[in-house]
Amino acid sequence: MRGPPSPVIPKEIASHVLEDVELCDGLQINDIEPFCQDEIVLYRQCAEKRDKEIRERMQNSEYKLGFSMPLKQAKERATQLQSEVTLLERRMILASGLEGMEGFRQRWSLHGQLEDTRKRLEALNHGMEKRENQSSTAERTKSPAGKKWFFW
Repeated sequence: MRGPPSPVIPKEIASHVLEDVELCDGLQINDIEPFCQDEIVLYRQCAEKRDKEIRERMQNSEYKLGFSMPLKQAKERATQLQSEVTLLERRMILASGLEGMEGFRQRWSLHGQLEDTRKRLEALNHGMEKRENQSSTAERTKSPAGKKWFFW
C-alpha cells in the first residue's frame, strides 16, 4: 500500500468525473507468480495516474458546482460535506483504537477519504467565494457608472 487509497467518488458527480478516465482494468495482475513484477509496476503506475486524475476532476467538479449552483443549494452541499468530514474524523478516532493490520487498513482508508472530502469541501467553498467576489465586483462597477461627476 503506497500513497493514499483510491478515491471514493460520490454518485452525483461520478459520470462527469469518470468520463474518459483510464480505469486500468485491461491490465492483468497475477501477484502469485514472481516473474510478473513488470505487470505489477505497470498497474501501480496506471492506478496512481488514474487516482490523481480522479481527485483533480472531483475537486474541479466541486469548484464548478460552488460557482454555478444556486447559493442556497451550494451552502447545503457545503454543510453536507462538512458533516461528512466530521463523521470521517469520528470514525478515524474510533479506528485509532484498533490494533494490527486491520486497524492500519481502516485508518489508511479513512485518512484517504477524509483528505479527499476536505479537499472537495475546500474546492466548493472556493467556487462559492469566487462567485460572491464576482457579484460584489459587478455591483461596485455598476454603481459608479450611474453617476457622472464633472469638475470644471
